[in-house]
Amino acid sequence: MRRTVLALMAVAALAAGCQQPSETPAADPAPAAAPPPEMPADAPPQEEVDPAVVAAAPAGEPGSCLGEVGEAAAARLVQRCIAVSPATHPPCNAANPCAMIQGEIDRACEMYGPGEARPAECGA
Repeated sequence: MRRTVLALMAVAALAAGCQQPSETPAADPAPAAAPPPEMPADAPPQEEVDPAVVAAAPAGEPGSCLGEVGEAAAARLVQRCIAVSPATHPPCNAANPCAMIQGEIDRACEMYGPGEARPAECGA
C-alpha cells in the first residue's frame, strides 16, 4: 500500500510539472539591437563605398572624382569603369579619386590578350 501511495504522489508531481501556468507571463522586453559588425584586423582593404556616402558627398569634396572633374565627366568615367571592370566590387564610384577609377579601367583593359576584342570603353 505504501508503494502505491508513493507511486501516485510521483505521478501527481510529474503531471503538475507538465501543466501550463495559469498566469500569462509579461511580454519579454524587445531584444537589444545587435552591435554593428566589425571588420577583422586581417581583412583585405575594402574599396566599396556606401551609397549614402556618395549621395551626401558635396560636389567639391577634395579627393573625389566628382570634385576633381565635375559631375558630367565623373559620370562618364564611372560608366566606362563599370562597363569594363570584371571585379565584383570595383572602385567605379564618383566618390573615389579619378586616378583610382582610371586605374581600374586600365587594369581591366590590360587583361585582354593581343588577339582579343577589347570593349570600346578601353579606347576612350
